[in-house]
Amino acid sequence: MTSSVRWIISALAFASELALLAVLVIIGLSAGLGTAANIALALLAPLTVAVIWGFALAPRARRRLSQPWRLCAKVALFVAAAAGLAAVASLTWAIVFALATTGITVAAWLTDADG
Repeated sequence: MTSSVRWIISALAFASELALLAVLVIIGLSAGLGTAANIALALLAPLTVAVIWGFALAPRARRRLSQPWRLCAKVALFVAAAAGLAAVASLTWAIVFALATTGITVAAWLTDADG
């Protein structure tokens, strides 16, 4: 596999990670808990996932999970966000999000482009 293909897959993986944070904000703002609670959830959900990612999943994490646990954790976060998106917004977009992010994550794992 060429380095340019790995670079593209890595870039797509990073984009899917950013999309995860955006979906969590959407879920938080659409939760129907009341304005203050929605805003709090829209801030705390992506912050919590970013902290988890930084401690256990990021390429430079001190206590990075080993494979296959890292792959399982990433897929679990993407699927959980997709379930939340399906609950508050659109089932179609949730399915697209779950398939795209999970597919990119598996491709990064298979090509060893996930750091």
